[in-house]
Amino acid sequence: MHLFKSAVCVVVLVICGCDRSQPTPPVATNNPTPVDLPESAGSIGMEFKLIPAGTFTMGEGDDAHEVTLTKPFKMGVHEVTQAQYEQVMKNNPSNFKGAENPVENMRWDDAVEFCRKLSALPAEKAEGNVYRLPTEAEWEYACRAGTTTQFSFGDDESKLGDYAWYRENSAEKTHPVGSKLSNAWGLYDMHGSVWEWCQDVWHDDYPEGSVKDPRRGTSDSRRVIRGGCWYGPALSCRSPDRDAGHNARSNVWGFRVVCSTES
Repeated sequence: MHLFKSAVCVVVLVICGCDRSQPTPPVATNNPTPVDLPESAGSIGMEFKLIPAGTFTMGEGDDAHEVTLTKPFKMGVHEVTQAQYEQVMKNNPSNFKGAENPVENMRWDDAVEFCRKLSALPAEKAEGNVYRLPTEAEWEYACRAGTTTQFSFGDDESKLGDYAWYRENSAEKTHPVGSKLSNAWGLYDMHGSVWEWCQDVWHDDYPEGSVKDPRRGTSDSRRVIRGGCWYGPALSCRSPDRDAGHNARSNVWGFRVVCSTES
């Protein structure tokens, strides 16, 4: 396992309709300090944090490369819950039932269709909100929350149980979202709980050199999943860890969403 420490440089931007008081720009650190980012909420009670634009080193070891995200984005504070999913989709395929537990048994197509239907709700259309899955780069950037360590809270694996449901503490099931500690940007369950679908098609390797706003796609049916899960080891819960998911159902696969605003 490579223990590569990535450098993160964050530039805070403000977009229309959001709080114009700029949060203090996060500084790359091994000792994360909470940052008060602007908050918002959707019509079905989903909470979001406005993640600032910035540049960071994505991946680890030989795969490390510089990524710039040129625009801020609103990231879901929590994974989509079963109650939220059922409110929009009128069904709940989850294996571990619980209104506040993360929805699981999710195919990538299911997550995308949820985003489409949520965006089509009258209240969301009136606000110009469009929902989507995060790109892989957005996901890792938000997970790291300005840190350069293996986890968003540092390199000490013994602390993972304070932040994540994983193999060592989950009792082989999911739990209500937000019941562990958040990262420095106020996002919960970025480590463990359920693997989270990203937009990107799976590639074994990252692109070479510096890139801006990457979103990768080909005809491959596999998609990127991030974050680890309730059944997985600590290794898979690390900020840079990644895996490929087939478009099939699994009780370790869920998702969170990004909210964009149409201009």
